[in-house]
Amino acid sequence: MIKNDPFANATKQVNDACDIIGIKDKGIREYLAMPNKVLRVKIPVKMDDGKIRIFTGFRSQHNNDRGPYKGGIRYFNPEGGVEYMEREVMALSSWMTWKCAIVDIPLGGGKGGIYVNPKTEKLSESELERLTRGFAFKISEIIGPGKDIPAPDVYTTGREMTQIMDTYGKLNGNISTPGVITGKPISMGGSLARNVATGLGAAYCVREAAKALKINLKTAKVVLQGFGNASTYAGIYLEKMGAKIIGASDSKGSILFEKGFPVSKLMEYKEKTGSVVGFPGSKKVSTEELLTAKCDVLVPGALENQITAKIAQNLKCKIIAEAANGPTLPEADPIIEQKKILVIPDILANSGGVCISYLEWVQNNMGYYWTFDEVANKMETNITKGFKDAYALSKKHKIDMRKATMVLAVERVLEAFNQKGIWP
Repeated sequence: MIKNDPFANATKQVNDACDIIGIKDKGIREYLAMPNKVLRVKIPVKMDDGKIRIFTGFRSQHNNDRGPYKGGIRYFNPEGGVEYMEREVMALSSWMTWKCAIVDIPLGGGKGGIYVNPKTEKLSESELERLTRGFAFKISEIIGPGKDIPAPDVYTTGREMTQIMDTYGKLNGNISTPGVITGKPISMGGSLARNVATGLGAAYCVREAAKALKINLKTAKVVLQGFGNASTYAGIYLEKMGAKIIGASDSKGSILFEKGFPVSKLMEYKEKTGSVVGFPGSKKVSTEELLTAKCDVLVPGALENQITAKIAQNLKCKIIAEAANGPTLPEADPIIEQKKILVIPDILANSGGVCISYLEWVQNNMGYYWTFDEVANKMETNITKGFKDAYALSKKHKIDMRKATMVLAVERVLEAFNQKGIWP
């Protein structure tokens, strides 16, 4: 039995949505929950010392009723081991399906990964490239601009995406196929606004939630859990909207600063010291103290399973914007709802990345590229509409936003499924 099985959590969310919609057919429920395909591969790599090491990789293709599979590739080694990572990738591919549907972009859900942590294992650049190209070779038959379009995720960058694109192109007759993957550097066909996408999208969601709750962002206090790309840019853009950032964390610890601090100053400090801990004027606190600090907006932007039932009991925020994937355990949701905290669930709050990925893919396929503002405005349209549609459903059915977003997403995927039917 896998502890805190992420795929069981993802399946429960689907079944909860089906209960609300009134879908009783067990077969339909299983169709919506289960991935279409999960590929598990071994990747032999000759290391710099001449020895062969076998890595395990995955690609889960959840649903393509609305368009090609879409989702990141992570290099990570979760505590549960290889078996846990397989379930994690399945869950993440499911959430990608719903994420694309909620912001109404014509893509389905996929996710991939290799069980390795290049940061702690200190793989050399040449070892990392051989691993990346080996994985690209293993999944090359199931990816493509009209099949499955990967992207970067935990501990992968535009460099790895370029190497996957290059490998795929050479395997297919040296063709130019920038649309096979997204998250590429600008010089390789990437899109402007990609680097800020997840954080900016989360900030748009918080702005809409604040309007709905009549919270003035100019006097709002924000806590960021995690200080990576998503949380950092969420902080930067919320700061531009007038909010004050009073807390942050990274892998080395958490800090609170009641008077607030400029995000840019904390970024500079972390770049110099390697951590947010010790920032002048701040107080070092535990993860629990950070998450339960009194604030208006909490942005959990680290890893899964951060907000437990115990944490939920002590939350003192008004809005939770889930910049990370699956940061809240299902056991915590009823408690959060009872406390009348508005949750912007991950499939909506962190959908900025997939919105820009979609726009990058469109630009690649048509060979024409937009400005930063054009891309950001297109993303804003999709995300704000997604929030408003979900919020309206939450009021209609008298359900929380997590259930509402899932209901909206499941209805949209089901509509496509009903149009297509089953063949063969």
